[in-house]
Amino acid sequence: MTPLVLIPGMMCDARMWGAVPDALGPRAIHHAVPVEGACMAAMAAAILRDAPARFALAGLSLGGIVAMAMLEQAPERVERLALLDTNPLAEAPDVQARRAPQIARALAGDLDGVMRDEMKPNYLADPSDIATLDLCLEMARALGPQVFHRQSLALRDRADQQATLRGFTGPALVLMGEHDRLCPHDRHALMHALMPQSKLVLVPDAGHLPPLEQPDATRTALKEWLEQ
Repeated sequence: MTPLVLIPGMMCDARMWGAVPDALGPRAIHHAVPVEGACMAAMAAAILRDAPARFALAGLSLGGIVAMAMLEQAPERVERLALLDTNPLAEAPDVQARRAPQIARALAGDLDGVMRDEMKPNYLADPSDIATLDLCLEMARALGPQVFHRQSLALRDRADQQATLRGFTGPALVLMGEHDRLCPHDRHALMHALMPQSKLVLVPDAGHLPPLEQPDATRTALKEWLEQ
């Protein structure tokens, strides 16, 4: 059975997937957190270095962008691709402009403040879900400000990956939380159009983190993709 590589979003670790991976066995599951390097190419290369020879690949948000860079570097190793709440385009100039102040604030010792004020409010469909928001903060603290710095630079300077997706012909899933404010519907419709063999899934009552907000719906979509 093909192993599965899971890549979480920015400042998240394997806990971001919640209980979803437990239902995707008995296949081997490899959790890969993009922490090496300060560009997408380096992060992708580091994960490819330690990944199985051939694998199914799923990434959310930053993890999806890293997954696209992996596909660009080693298309022959990716059997199937799932992109969750992510964006195939280069970063917009207005978002790029916000990166430097966020980095400076995090490196000055206020990573908690950056996460609390600028990131967490955009994560969930239900902002009263304090337990999930607290988990996001715990994951960010565990990774620390230097990882925030590297991941921010990688996001800021990333390349457009439309051509990479257009060339992929394997089983594909494009999934988003219906109320995702960070990676809106048009980005997912674009990825679906670039990969016409893909299935586009909108998860009701979820924002940017469907594995934690709506685990049953996310698990069902991933299982169907793995069994194609």
